[in-house]
Amino acid sequence: MARNRALSQTISDSSSELNSQKSGHQLRSVPGIAQNDESGPMELDRLIHERLRLGIVSALAVNKSLSFNELKTLLKTSDGNLSVHARKLEEAEYITCEKFFEGRVPKTEYRLTPSGKQALERYLDHMEALIQAMRER
Repeated sequence: MARNRALSQTISDSSSELNSQKSGHQLRSVPGIAQNDESGPMELDRLIHERLRLGIVSALAVNKSLSFNELKTLLKTSDGNLSVHARKLEEAEYITCEKFFEGRVPKTEYRLTPSGKQALERYLDHMEALIQAMRER
């Protein structure tokens, strides 16, 4: 059993060494993207990176506020899908949600918060740095 484990480790080490020799690539960070102390390059904000949530945050960045129906029409999505994704952004305090009545009709209005604007700016800076790094290759 110990012999099998040693053999597996030797094969694994040889395989890793061979792959790094074949590729000739070394890992490097992307210029302009801050490094995390522990995990290396900063990762994209997964909360915003999802397509529909990025659409919500982007739409609210260029509009003072949008109603639920305006967002739904703009993003071409269903009530349930928009509701779930908006709630995630709300929980992260990237957007605010105000519910009220206009006469007897219920209305829901969304706004981008200052922390949501900062998160979008960080996300866009990160994407721009990635694009720039690819163009410099």
